[in-house]
Amino acid sequence: MKKLLYAVSVFALLMPAVALAQSAFNGTWKTDPSSIHDTGKPIVITLKGGMFSCSCSNPAYTVKTDGEDHPVSGHPAFDTVAVKIVDDHTIEQTLKKAGKVVETLTVTAAADGKTATEEMTNDSGSTPVTGKAGLVKVAKAPNGSHALAGSWKMKNVDNVSDNGLAYTYKVDGNEVNFNTPTGDSYAAKIGGPAVPYQTKMGGNDTVSVKKLGPNSLRETYERGGKVLSTSTMTVSADGKSMKTVSHDMHNDITTTSTAQKQ
Repeated sequence: MKKLLYAVSVFALLMPAVALAQSAFNGTWKTDPSSIHDTGKPIVITLKGGMFSCSCSNPAYTVKTDGEDHPVSGHPAFDTVAVKIVDDHTIEQTLKKAGKVVETLTVTAAADGKTATEEMTNDSGSTPVTGKAGLVKVAKAPNGSHALAGSWKMKNVDNVSDNGLAYTYKVDGNEVNFNTPTGDSYAAKIGGPAVPYQTKMGGNDTVSVKKLGPNSLRETYERGGKVLSTSTMTVSADGKSMKTVSHDMHNDITTTSTAQKQ
């Protein structure tokens, strides 16, 4: 009986520690832009004969380069696209939803056409997100094409606004809550069914979460029942950083990044 009482008392002492133990994911994280790197297929831009298309879009679209709004379908975040050729090295894209601008992109090729700079402002979320990325050309376009036509890969990312880099996780048992400053969020059960992914920025409409290890989770994003991408997050042993490996199924591009706990 004494042994039994001792075992019960020890178990009782351990219970508060177990109950108070928090997931390594809990807290707010901020991605380091310099840690963002892509591998996989390049993005292909076609710019010739007054028409523009880019493999980066899912589904892809082709529109005139007359600067006018042209309807596109299959994109939750926007329903028209306007492409304007500013000069022989620069183009501007304007994406709208129900007549409201949700994103603008300005892409400028260097004088030699081997690199380019992309500047973005996204107004679809609760707060605008701005960012800048460097591109490098890996394959030329046919003769007579615009300087930005061809195959490109991302070289670097910088000057991203903080609200586009921060996100918060709260994991309690098998319950996962996620949110961002721009209004993206979900509440899911680890190992459970796909749940709605709340966003105004478009792309995904559901997400499911699976546990891969003590400090590792995988999110699977879908739209219309089709898997668009996966993200695998692993928190470091000291709990101070998180590595994310995301795979875009449509473009067959894998992106890695590292975030620091705030």
